[in-house]
Amino acid sequence: MSIIVEFFAASDDASAALALQAGPRRAFESLSFGNFDPGEAVVEWECLLAGGSFEELVEAGEPRLVAGQDDDGCVVFAISPRLSAALAEAERSELKDAAVAWSLQRAEDGEDIGTEIAEVILGDLAALVSSTRGQGQDVYCWVA
Repeated sequence: MSIIVEFFAASDDASAALALQAGPRRAFESLSFGNFDPGEAVVEWECLLAGGSFEELVEAGEPRLVAGQDDDGCVVFAISPRLSAALAEAERSELKDAAVAWSLQRAEDGEDIGTEIAEVILGDLAALVSSTRGQGQDVYCWVA
């Protein structure tokens, strides 16, 4: 389980990788959350908003690691273009439905993420994705 989860916008993978050691807050527009597995979450969100199966997405290499080692250290990974598009195009009601479904999925696995918090996470992330698309940036996640 992550302690710090920060989604942020960057112009490319090389720029995003610079956030690995100190995090993105100083150099990038970011959203800070905590205490959930963002790697698993982005795959679940993509399934909920764009379809597909969890296993297929993981086998396809999602989420794509940009920097770091996935061995309990800091990592930076990219949000998939498909998830970005789904978040940017989703209506508020679709985001709410996805948040409720995600909260229930997490509860089934013994993880308590309230529906209200899930709605904030997905809503804020959708707003970040929408604002960055016109600037030619992508959204990444830094995990510590």
